[in-house]
Amino acid sequence: MKISSHPKRVLTALALLPLLAGVLYLGHSAITVLIVLVALLGLWEFYSLFWAGMNRFFLKCLGCLAGTLFLLDFGLEFTGSPILFLVLLSWIAWLTFLVEYSRHKDKARLDHYLILLSGIVYVPLVLSLMLTLSIPEIILVLAATFASDIGAFYSGSLWGEKKIWPAVSPKKTWMGSLGGLVLCVAVTMILGPLLGTSLWWHYLILGILLNISAQLGDFFQSSLKRWTKVKDTGQILPGHGGILDRIDSLLLLLPVYVLYSSIIAIF
Repeated sequence: MKISSHPKRVLTALALLPLLAGVLYLGHSAITVLIVLVALLGLWEFYSLFWAGMNRFFLKCLGCLAGTLFLLDFGLEFTGSPILFLVLLSWIAWLTFLVEYSRHKDKARLDHYLILLSGIVYVPLVLSLMLTLSIPEIILVLAATFASDIGAFYSGSLWGEKKIWPAVSPKKTWMGSLGGLVLCVAVTMILGPLLGTSLWWHYLILGILLNISAQLGDFFQSSLKRWTKVKDTGQILPGHGGILDRIDSLLLLLPVYVLYSSIIAIF
């Protein structure tokens, strides 16, 4: 018997929540391993948007290896200089381009190497910010991300008619956007005072900023998929699609949170 998309979506979320709770309970090392796994899968999906199948297999593996080593070192401090792996990636990439250019000048594609580096910035570099947060901060950031997605999905499905930006994302509606905003703000207004130490209106502003950034992150990912003519970045999460489909909101929300919390001490 086939399960429709919505029950699959719910069942997948329910299955992942205990895993996430267990990782948070185990602490920093477990969180690092989970972040590395998510980044590795998400980065592979990002590269696959542009290079399907075995196309540019070496560059895909090179980027994933560099991103993995960077995050492992960032979280577990093997060398104390995780940026070294990204510097080495850049030089290997440029040397590879030089070899390719010297052999086939007409076929050498500099933009492919820019995609390689862009993937590193978009996924592992952003996710490394998660490793700088405390457990309460991680809970708040993830809850705000989930609330933005859930609120937008259900309010948009039930009441959404007028589209926000159909050229970029044909399914997103104004009612969906409003629903995501309301639920995200509600979550930050509840969890913020419980977990943090700041004033209530700081969490109100935080909820608004996090939701706006989450929606923009979702739009950016939608534009990538439409430009590459891909429906989902993968199929690893039943009902959700790929890892990037699930973390696209987080990839902009996370740096916005870090910036906001560096200005206003909310924990």
